[in-house]
This record gives sequence, structure tokens and C-alpha cells, in this order.
Amino acid sequence: MQHVEEAGVHSGDSSCVLPSISLGEGTLEQVRRQTRAMARALGVRGLMNVQFAYQSYELYVLEVNPRASRTVPFVSKATGVQMAKLATRVILGATLAELDPPHRRVPRHVSVKEAVMPFNCFPGADYRMGPEMKATGEVMAVADTFPQAFAKAQAAAGAPLPTDGTIFLSVCDPDKSAATILGQRLHGLGFTILATRGTARALQSLGVPTIEVNKVIEGAPHIVDLIEEGRVDFVVNTPFGRGARSDGYEIRRAALEKGVPCITTLAGASAAVSAIEAARRPRVTVHCLQDLHHDAED
Repeated sequence: MQHVEEAGVHSGDSSCVLPSISLGEGTLEQVRRQTRAMARALGVRGLMNVQFAYQSYELYVLEVNPRASRTVPFVSKATGVQMAKLATRVILGATLAELDPPHRRVPRHVSVKEAVMPFNCFPGADYRMGPEMKATGEVMAVADTFPQAFAKAQAAAGAPLPTDGTIFLSVCDPDKSAATILGQRLHGLGFTILATRGTARALQSLGVPTIEVNKVIEGAPHIVDLIEEGRVDFVVNTPFGRGARSDGYEIRRAALEKGVPCITTLAGASAAVSAIEAARRPRVTVHCLQDLHHDAED
């Protein structure tokens, strides 16, 4: 399965999708080959968890855990393969040849795992994601496409995405180029776009209508005022640097207290915009996992 967020966000906090949505078959085969080699070298019997990072056409191993992980139930439900049961039999002495499990099952549907965050239970907690795991639960959504599944997962996690209204964008300098693409897509969907000075000028330079608003440190009226007044429906804030952390903290806390969806990574924001686009096409599909797996076996 593939993480939605980039490396640097704890795997327990990252959204995940199965099957992979952007890796080519050659890369996936390399992942399978390297995983088999490590399992044999480590002498693992049962389940093993491996995390890879992929950058500039190179595959890197981040960690290898010779144990089960919290993703086992998700992957089992997504594929219909009872991995914990198979692994237990193997640990107790059975062979894979005897058990004859499916060699590889790639479902026709798309499954998304989303983390459930406890921020509303802890006054003063920061919405920002990083290497420290903050999630206290998970939800799973299934749909025909990734955007549909991602939208359903966000709603299940308690952060349903808006299909219209006003969005606030504030991103660090390395993210501004990609943020302009998001801005163009959001403008095409009819959203009103608010942004702090740097992000606003980047968007405006490409012809995206954007209303410039003050940062908190620039004085009232500022973006936190607008969020607290209920004039913002969605927040994208990718912090960078000490000042950005301080300013972003106030923005993220205001969004949390008002129940406004807030995303702090550009990859997550891109997935959210795709989900909003899908939600604008009113076609809700309800899947029964048993039926999906029965169809896959046939």
C-alpha cells in the first residue's frame, strides 16, 4: 500500500491507499523483490512490515520490522486475505505450500485508511503532523476510485470536505509552485480563495483570483479572525520555519475549534481537492466487502 503524505509523517498518521495509485509496475516489482530478499535474510516466519521511500527513481529502505503492524487488519479487509490467520499457521509450523494462499491479489476497488486524530480532546494540541505519531484510531473507506474513497475516509474520520465555499491557503516557499496548481483547480470548482501575502501573489501571478489576508503577526483583521467568524470552510497550511510554526499554530487551532477541515501537507491537500472534485459528481457507491472479495475469487 502507498502513503498519501510524503516521508516525514509518521506512518500511523499518514493516509494510506491500496492498491498503489502512482507507482509503476516496475517499482512495485522491485519492492516485492527486495521484501522477499530481506525476509529470507532475516529468517522471518510469519508477518513482516517494511517501509520504503521512493525518490528520483531510487528505492530506499526506511525500516524493517519482523512483526505484524496495525496495517494488517486494513490490508486483510482490503484484499480479502486473512493474513493474521495465515501467519499464525506458518509460525506454528505449516508451510505456504500447504496453506496455498493467493500469490498476489490486487483488488479492483480502492481502499483508503485514514487516521483519527485526538486534537479536539486536548486543549492546546497542534494539528501539525510529523514524525511523532498522534493518531488514536483509524477508519477505512472503499470506493471505485481513489478520490471517492479518500472523500469517504475524511468524512468517516470526522473531517468531511466541503464542496463549495471559501478556502484559505498558506504554504511555505518550497510548496508555492504546486500550491498554484491547487489554486487553479479550486478556482475552477468555484471556491473563493484566501491566502497570505506570499501565497496570494504566487497565485495571482498565474491569474488565480485570490483575496490577500493578514497573517496573525501582521495584525487584525487577520486570518484567525475570519476562521473564528465562520467565514472559512477549508484550511491548507504547510508550515516551515519558527515563525511559520507560531503563526500556523494559531491558524490550525482556530480551524480545529471551529470544526473546519485543516490539512498540513501538500500531498494531502492535492488528494483532498481530487476528492472534492469527485464529490461534485453525485454518485455514491456502497460496497459490501464480502461481495467484493467473492467477486475477486471468481
